[in-house]
Amino acid sequence: MNNENKFCTASVFTEKLGGKWKLSIIYHLSNKSLRFGQLAAVIDGISRKVLTDHLSQLVDDKLINRESFKETPPRVEYSLTDAAKKLQPVLQTIDSWVRESYIYKKTHSN
Repeated sequence: MNNENKFCTASVFTEKLGGKWKLSIIYHLSNKSLRFGQLAAVIDGISRKVLTDHLSQLVDDKLINRESFKETPPRVEYSLTDAAKKLQPVLQTIDSWVRESYIYKKTHSN
């Protein structure tokens, strides 16, 4: 068996984007740049420390950009890289799948 057969792309995906918050961060950055406080406000339940850690990891993995503005007070904005923008069709498919699922309909019905 060669190494190509041992390589699992799903494992790489989960390593880089797994967990509770990373896809949510990318989702909220899909249409616009946001500041740290704005992200913290729109992602219900995430702690500031976890948000900081995940943003740092996503920057290191080149999935989001961190732009610092030399202003007083200092301003930092986060946006998606081209690599992360390529995830949009995947996120749209996930969104459709969740909305069409029995579980979503059961928990979000009128």
